[in-house]
Amino acid sequence: MHAGSKTLPPPNEAVSTHPPKSDVCVPDSGGLEPVGGRAGLNRLSTEAAETAARVASVESMLSGGPAVLPSLLLCDFGHLHDEVQRLQAAGARGLHLDVMDGRFVPQLTYGPVVVEAICRSARVPVDVHLMIEDPASTIDAYIAAGADMVTLHVEALAELRPPLEKLRDAGVVGQLAISPATPVAALEPLLSGADRELCDGVLVMSVEPGFGGQAFLPVALEKLIALAAFREHRSRPLRLGIDGGISISTIGPAAAAGAELIVAGSAVLRSNDYAHAIRSLEQTARDGA
Repeated sequence: MHAGSKTLPPPNEAVSTHPPKSDVCVPDSGGLEPVGGRAGLNRLSTEAAETAARVASVESMLSGGPAVLPSLLLCDFGHLHDEVQRLQAAGARGLHLDVMDGRFVPQLTYGPVVVEAICRSARVPVDVHLMIEDPASTIDAYIAAGADMVTLHVEALAELRPPLEKLRDAGVVGQLAISPATPVAALEPLLSGADRELCDGVLVMSVEPGFGGQAFLPVALEKLIALAAFREHRSRPLRLGIDGGISISTIGPAAAAGAELIVAGSAVLRSNDYAHAIRSLEQTARDGA
């Protein structure tokens, strides 16, 4: 699944993330046999197709305006596959996975094995939010697991550029997240300098990372407004997201401040009707944007 655009099917229809091979252009080799022979060319063609499909699926999430990404942290893990299918049938345009290691944040959740299982079940883009120490050392595992987007906390990174380059090379959308106490200035080297095209998006935390059910922190709105100004100086899109305390009363202001990918936990997973919850939240976001 990862840039391009394609039309999303109706909410109750599964999204295919693998376009026909004829839709993907492979550069002409000029008559030279590639390293590895014909098998090598086939492998490169397949990788190019998969990368193009993944980028297209991520871009398609925003074709209908701000997108609500349900966080699976509160789902029924005893019926994980069924929960993924229910959310997709309810119209979820993407899924958000919170990976916590019990060190960067106090809570411990799951790792690459569970992420891979969800990615196999999902037909919509999967955003893997790494709330862990030294995420740069584990990126390969989440790329291999099938993540379409990987979100890294700036507070956990010694260097910002190398992990984003690795994600870009793998055809995975790379985003940075900032906690409530972290200023937007921490991102400026990768938003306004020579490397400004490396970061595909920024996720603004509107609660302290690590726990669900917290109250929304309005400081996140100020950060979104400041970040929106950086988009004018880029050739690639800069997706802005928000995570934490999202409800029917906070999603409108978040969208008005510039949020496009909006993570919702209890507002969806604690509702009796996933489809109604997602529709209501996204309509309120569109009205506020």
